[in-house]
Amino acid sequence: MALINFSDKELKSLLAHFAIPEKDYFFRPLTDGYINDTFLVLDGKRPLFVLQRINHLVFPNITGLMNNVQYALHHLSNAGYQRINLVETRNGGVFHEHPGPSYWRLMSYIDGSTAYNTTRDPPIAKEAGSIIGKFHLLLQSADTSDYVDTIPRFHDLELRKQQFDSALSTADKAKLTIAREAIQFAKETLNKLEKMHQESLPIRVCHNDTKLNNILFSKETGKALCLIDLDTLMKGHFHFDFGDAIRTIVNTAPEDEKDHSKITFEKPLFEAFVEGLASNGPLLSKAEINALPLGAILMPFLHGIRALTDYLNNNRYYKVAYENQNLDRCLSLFDFTKKALHQVDYMSEVVKRKLRDPKK
Repeated sequence: MALINFSDKELKSLLAHFAIPEKDYFFRPLTDGYINDTFLVLDGKRPLFVLQRINHLVFPNITGLMNNVQYALHHLSNAGYQRINLVETRNGGVFHEHPGPSYWRLMSYIDGSTAYNTTRDPPIAKEAGSIIGKFHLLLQSADTSDYVDTIPRFHDLELRKQQFDSALSTADKAKLTIAREAIQFAKETLNKLEKMHQESLPIRVCHNDTKLNNILFSKETGKALCLIDLDTLMKGHFHFDFGDAIRTIVNTAPEDEKDHSKITFEKPLFEAFVEGLASNGPLLSKAEINALPLGAILMPFLHGIRALTDYLNNNRYYKVAYENQNLDRCLSLFDFTKKALHQVDYMSEVVKRKLRDPKK
């Protein structure tokens, strides 16, 4: 799925639908995301807003998605959490539907902030754990029944298995040959995960995409400020957010790293992240703590099998810069999954020790 190119004239026309002062704004594309088209809006050299086209092919219920974000933002306001604000349209809405159709929103930009794709710095890992814990602490009072599933069954292993099996039945034979090792690993790991015991776990409002570069940090202090990219904010289990964070914080390599010797499971980063979670006080039940190692295996595997499925389906879902990028993502994610599988006992010991005062 390729990035759609928009001219400055088109972007200025779209921006005019939002309730902001009329100026000669400039635009800079932000290309890290896989799904939406995102542009930094600048007044001269000063960034003021983030303009984003929401991919309605991935998120068909735009109204439900934006309601989720609005509901969450009511809770995500705290001295230790810097919330992002939605800018209203000139008719009082929170997104603009443009003929085509396309759907656009405008958000405040947090000046002096930065994000990281990976880290080798335990204080950054600790801050990431702290802000994810704070996010969940603030949303504990949210009514989960208010939130729609923006992507139904997003982290449902059975659904991903069905989609994978369907892709296997229709994929080009050459791709099946190229991806044969990944396909075999997917089948073996699906069998393992289906057998892993999962206790009944509380339903929470989760971010559902807590990779490291969805956390903003202060350039000046190094403190984590908030989570961004709230499109997948919906009901879920805490170990989803835990596992998504672990796969990008404990591994110091990029998500599509081809040299798997660079893919790591860094124990100091893992322990720092868990210490950050613990800094919020008792947050999780005993059952949720027990499920955390499962999350660290499940989430990289789910992302890996989704990338593999998309590769077999000729790259319908994720943006790719080259033909086999989804396969490279898959192989990298599967390699981290293998490494996490070897650390289950270690992870269990750490989370039980550092989060030893769980909620009942």
